[in-house]
Amino acid sequence: MNKEKAVCFTGHRSMPSSKRPEVLSRLYSAVARLILGGYTDFICGGAVGFDTAAAQCVLQMKERFPEIRLILALPCRDQTVKWESLDDLAAYKNILGKADSVHYMQPFYNSGCMHERNRWMVDHASVCIAYLTAKRGGTFYTYNYAEKCGLRLINVGEDDKQV
Repeated sequence: MNKEKAVCFTGHRSMPSSKRPEVLSRLYSAVARLILGGYTDFICGGAVGFDTAAAQCVLQMKERFPEIRLILALPCRDQTVKWESLDDLAAYKNILGKADSVHYMQPFYNSGCMHERNRWMVDHASVCIAYLTAKRGGTFYTYNYAEKCGLRLINVGEDDKQV
């Protein structure tokens, strides 16, 4: 993986349904622009919400641009053990089956594996696409870490001008 041609994603697990079409439109536009600019590796964290949307976007773009790669950076092998939504599980299994590569941070969940995953994604990318609308949580931490590391930041969140 070439860090200079890699993009990572970070975002909240929930997205208001009223904002979803606008956010997805911004996401797809950003990914398309990056692909046309020569980016080839797209790193997703595998969580529900924005991570799933980002991975699905990359897989859709891969149909038009087969040279791009979906790389999953997963916190642990058992990350879905507490997921209750059958739709979320089905989407995850589909993405996992179509990913070009998968990197697990830990074999089993522990208190630091999400943080480790987030840092790994940033450390292996030069651009970060975020869905950030609140100054709290893992997404906020990851966005700030990406900024400190000098990544180009693209926030597709509806409140991106206020963050």
